[in-house]
Amino acid sequence: MKQDSRMAGNSVNLPHVTRRRSTLAFKFLIPFVLVLSVSVIAVTQYFQSISYFLRPLWDTPPKPFTRIPHYYAPNMSMPQLCQLHGWGILSSPRRVFDAVLFSNELDILEIRYRELFPYVDRFVILEANATFTGIPKSLSFFENLNRFAFASSKIVYDMLPIGDLDPDSRRMPFLVEAGHRRALNNLLKRSGIAVGDVLIMADADEIPSPETVQLLKWCDGIPPIMHLELKNYMYSFEFHVDQNSWRTTAHVFTERTKYQHSRQTDLMLADAGWHCSFCFREIKEFAFKMKAYSHADRVKHDIFLNADRIQRVICNGDNIFDMLPEEYTFSDLFKKMGPIPRSASAIHLPSYLIRNADSYRFLLPGGCLRPG
Repeated sequence: MKQDSRMAGNSVNLPHVTRRRSTLAFKFLIPFVLVLSVSVIAVTQYFQSISYFLRPLWDTPPKPFTRIPHYYAPNMSMPQLCQLHGWGILSSPRRVFDAVLFSNELDILEIRYRELFPYVDRFVILEANATFTGIPKSLSFFENLNRFAFASSKIVYDMLPIGDLDPDSRRMPFLVEAGHRRALNNLLKRSGIAVGDVLIMADADEIPSPETVQLLKWCDGIPPIMHLELKNYMYSFEFHVDQNSWRTTAHVFTERTKYQHSRQTDLMLADAGWHCSFCFREIKEFAFKMKAYSHADRVKHDIFLNADRIQRVICNGDNIFDMLPEEYTFSDLFKKMGPIPRSASAIHLPSYLIRNADSYRFLLPGGCLRPG
């Protein structure tokens, strides 16, 4: 009977125990759901930042380039310079063709053409009436031909109507960009380029130095394809990022040569020029490029396009898309986190820029303020 009473008592208390356990489980479930929800939102919102931060864990760095030493000193003859590089000298110079896709980089393009005019035989330039992201745009180069009248005898220009591209590709900026590059190949065929000429493939803001172009013109035995290592700048020549701009290439032209902007060889000529990215005169030009180029998906919020924010970013040397550096090791990642260090040096920059410093103060140390 006593045993039955104990059993009966226990059976009476079971519902209370069950309710207490359910309450405890529910109390633990609420924080779990909250943490899970916040985590999902955070990963969704900051996926790109998390991915870039963890890149050293999931991505493999590309094969290192074989860097060709670059020699130069004033008043040295071309036979001497070619010999220093292990190359011979041609009896007459090659022709050099400079091919770029153009969007709205008028100031940096003028610096490019003024700097290279004595050494380049043809400037091949293609612009479209819409951006890679499908935004209609004016034909900036065509509308400013008078500004480039000094080089008119060497310019081979064409306009690409964006409607001529495949309709499906207009929804994908990188496919549109590839379509532009194919159109530039067609323009090159009409430019008069011939086998044995040198073709420089670059974006408008990737500027080979005159010393580099002279080597390409005069030296016998240069590699048929080599990348050009450019000093990498952001917003102006005040913010030197690194030496890691490599996409510009020089080709000894053949019938199979195609315009590309990707890795094509392991060889790279060291210290061969300058790459000044987002180097614009006015704030509105920064906002336009942010929306226009193939990485426009990096504009995560409308505030990114705010003029005051863009001005603050330029003067601080911050990342205009509020992104982490794209690096393959944690040491390089941590080294480049934060603002780009300022440089007070304007030595070894394009000579046309320095000779016309009053017109281009915004590209030099101390000139970060831009009109709105």
